Amino acid sequence: MENPIDKAKVLVEALPYIRRFYNKTIVIKYGGSTMEEERLKRSFALDVVLLKYIGINPVVVHGGGPQIGEMLTRLGKKSHFVEGLRVTDPETMDVVEMVLVGKVNKEIVAMINQQGGKAVGLSGKDGGLIVAQKLKLTRGGDRDPEVIDIGMVGEVKRVHPEVIESLEKENFIPVIAPVGVGEEGETYNINADLVAGKIASALKAEKLILLTDVEGVMDEKKRLIPTLDTHEAKELISQKVIASGMIPKVNCCLEALKEGVQKAHIINGTVEHAVLLEVFTDVGVGTQIVA
Repeated sequence: MENPIDKAKVLVEALPYIRRFYNKTIVIKYGGSTMEEERLKRSFALDVVLLKYIGINPVVVHGGGPQIGEMLTRLGKKSHFVEGLRVTDPETMDVVEMVLVGKVNKEIVAMINQQGGKAVGLSGKDGGLIVAQKLKLTRGGDRDPEVIDIGMVGEVKRVHPEVIESLEKENFIPVIAPVGVGEEGETYNINADLVAGKIASALKAEKLILLTDVEGVMDEKKRLIPTLDTHEAKELISQKVIASGMIPKVNCCLEALKEGVQKAHIINGTVEHAVLLEVFTDVGVGTQIVA
């Protein structure tokens, strides 16, 4: 039988963090293998519900790349990527929106509600939440760049957070699919990390948490770096210690910090209750990036 005193110590350790983050907003990007394993899905839903019950406002932004790829395969359509971004023609965009908004979003909402939360699903189209524009992808030097058209892939132009703020006041948990709308009503597929960062900035969130499939940011000896400031993060990118798919995640965090978010975290979502461990313990489970 577990020592009840140890349980009490855990609660006491969490108390100053509960006090500090009470009534604050935490934006969590949810994706990767954490969306596939039943054990991790339930753990994530419980974390989000607990945050809400103790007076913290979680906002969930989710991905869904594997699910989109699976649906396209079933429809006999191949997925093409350029620099990690899915080439999205109008037909693919229909599938992206159907999977993200109609399937994945509703599954996450149901999962949170099953654990006692009050979640509501949104896309960037709802309430004009995410105004987007076409992402201009270029390759080559500044003198003669090659412009690559990857279709209906967008970037966030503006966020109108009023719909999120209204839901928070009524104790709902917003769950947001990363689909935006253009000035002419066109639909755009947007990277979920970028959407999470921009929503965190618009809400002046206390924290931005990116759940990943790795421990966090690693040093040149492949050891976890618990804390980085913005200067150190930029140095590690220039030294190519931070490389590959970790670069856009770190840049997303740096942009959010620049725009008013207090702290950003890149954590290992394959650890059960990773969100609670990062928010409420002294050690945490990933890398925190601070201004």
